[in-house]
Amino acid sequence: MRYEMFIAARYMKSKQRERFISVISFITIAGITIGVAALVTVLSMMNGFESEVRGRIVGTLAHVSIYTYDDIGIEDADSLLNEIRKFDHVEAAAPFIYYKASISSSRENDGTMVRGVDPKLETTVSDLRETITQGELILDTTESGLPGIVLGTTLADRLGITVGSRVVLMSLKDMTFAGGVAGMKMPKVAQFTVSGIFSNGLHEYDASLCYISILAAQKLFKMEHLVTGIQIKLDDMNESRAVADKMNAELGFPFFATDWTEMHRNLYSWMKLEKYGMFVGFGLIIAVAAFNIVSTLVMLVLEKKREIAILKSMGATRKSITRIFVYQGLVTGTIGTLAGTIVGLLICYAQQKFGIISLPADIYFISKLPVEMIFSDFAIIAGTSILLSFLAAIYPAYRAGRLYPVEILRYE
Repeated sequence: MRYEMFIAARYMKSKQRERFISVISFITIAGITIGVAALVTVLSMMNGFESEVRGRIVGTLAHVSIYTYDDIGIEDADSLLNEIRKFDHVEAAAPFIYYKASISSSRENDGTMVRGVDPKLETTVSDLRETITQGELILDTTESGLPGIVLGTTLADRLGITVGSRVVLMSLKDMTFAGGVAGMKMPKVAQFTVSGIFSNGLHEYDASLCYISILAAQKLFKMEHLVTGIQIKLDDMNESRAVADKMNAELGFPFFATDWTEMHRNLYSWMKLEKYGMFVGFGLIIAVAAFNIVSTLVMLVLEKKREIAILKSMGATRKSITRIFVYQGLVTGTIGTLAGTIVGLLICYAQQKFGIISLPADIYFISKLPVEMIFSDFAIIAGTSILLSFLAAIYPAYRAGRLYPVEILRYE
């Protein structure tokens, strides 16, 4: 051990006459501990919420979607599906139809986004079956003789319907207006029986989305043998942007691929910005606590002037004296950082394991506060805290190194 580190460690231990300085050091360590623990916990909660929302989004819309500047013919879709499955990271792919429609029940009517899917292929690219809370995923002909439809729970509540109820879908695809009067084309209308109600916890989907079979959608929207696009599930959702770029490069015009981050750019950017804002906000708590090191070391330098003069008289260099107090600032910051990280980890683990903080499931889409611990976040927090402690120690350490032993010892 270098003697500078040994002396710095000795200075951490208080004597009776230095008790006040030690109390200030303890308060500084406690402040850094609280700041680091708070930042670790908050960022883990933000990661948890981001993971929950991300999982529900990609569970509904898959990871990558391919569209065209015109509808894809079903023959082209079949060959395109075979070509898509050859790309790296692609686990499954399925065609879909996506259009607006008006939906009516015996009690109410509303607008909705209709998604026509193949039930067998849909379950390979999305979590639709897992999100159904009432009924089943039956989109073919039901016992009533009508095709089945699966709606979001909020939409079903607004329409006042349950499983087994009948609804009417009216296509808005071919409606035209001139002078406030509907055009000559009559909208296509079809009846369905509610076979299931889903809830994935995101209001955007629960309140405006419904599923019917792809064949029923082709008839309703007069698309014959056409589909809107193809949705793709990957083995790693984090590769979605790279896979979409590669597909755009290789498939070429008229196809274009977009990933889930692009389709929900505003939400995704907001979550990232909020996370950075939390980091800066709670990071200021660490900064305030770290810069308490300045006052602690300044008081310690004033207290240890005689010892500094003796060390210099014995041959200690200015750099050595500076190192002693830099080491002490680093030790203070490191102890607070390690303690805060451990406290934060324990809080996060307890929340993951026991769900100490619960949430009302009828308001939020989860029953307990989600927490996801990411090592890189902890490393950044710890590194930032120690760096602030180092910066805070530089000035008082520099002043200690500039003390002149002759002037000090003359008055001792």
